[in-house]
Amino acid sequence: MTIHLGQQSLVMSWGQWRAQEAQVNDVGVVKVPLLPAPSFKLDTETIYNALSEQSNIKMVCICSPGNPTGSTVRKEDVNKILAHPTWNGVVILDETYIDYSSKTTSLAEWVTEWQNLVIVQTLSKSFGMAGIRQVWRASIRGDASRPPAPQPQHNLQHPEPNPLVIMADNVAKTAAQRNRLIRDMTQIKGVGRLRGGTEANFLLFEILDQYGQPSNAAACAVYKCLLNKRGIVTRFRGEDHGCHGCLRITIGTEDEMASFLQALNLTLKEVHKTGSSSGARGGGVVNGNGLNWPQEQKPGQHQTS
Repeated sequence: MTIHLGQQSLVMSWGQWRAQEAQVNDVGVVKVPLLPAPSFKLDTETIYNALSEQSNIKMVCICSPGNPTGSTVRKEDVNKILAHPTWNGVVILDETYIDYSSKTTSLAEWVTEWQNLVIVQTLSKSFGMAGIRQVWRASIRGDASRPPAPQPQHNLQHPEPNPLVIMADNVAKTAAQRNRLIRDMTQIKGVGRLRGGTEANFLLFEILDQYGQPSNAAACAVYKCLLNKRGIVTRFRGEDHGCHGCLRITIGTEDEMASFLQALNLTLKEVHKTGSSSGARGGGVVNGNGLNWPQEQKPGQHQTS
């Protein structure tokens, strides 16, 4: 399938994917925000209506679980979009983080029923094999069968001989530490609500200011302090849809999570003590790449991982 530049569009469920590349390449993007936190469900009605009203839409892009939401999409929502009676386009379902989900499974088997469905997965997450730069697609569409051009840089010469065993072990360990983080984060003063789902290898938490309110300034201050003073990398997501005052925390090993929880507790005490969580000190906020912005300047979008 080809999207003609400057003539056709794609729908992106906003809050899951980035659209810069499509915009740079002159592909129209219809942004449909997710429903409010903590569910972050697809706004299926709006997507459905857009497909009915705009004949130039040729692709719908959905991520399940989403990043940074960590939420999976409901199967009935995907089914409704696929079954649209007049739309002649393709649904791209990105399941990069699906192996971490305890609530749902891949929809790869659906491709035998739906010719307009393409499933995308990767070996870079639960398999821990990012070095071989390999993704796979499931589809019965002939135009989805061609693999991307080879990318030789950073290849692993000898992948592990038992990847399924390693993947299962990785997922089990990640799930255990994810549950621990869900439990222990609520015990730290200055940590707010868990936002989004628990179906990926990361969690999205609100960071509170000294007055107990979710705050981008507090989240930025905590991000910067963790990075610069303690060498711990989190992701500031406060400017993403529905993620005000949030940090995204990637799940690590048991020792890494213990160190993180201790460091976060100390960092929040420091941030609240200095008052930097109110934005009154420092004159700016910090994005996910460690850059300072003036208070009046709205930060742009940040990289995901």
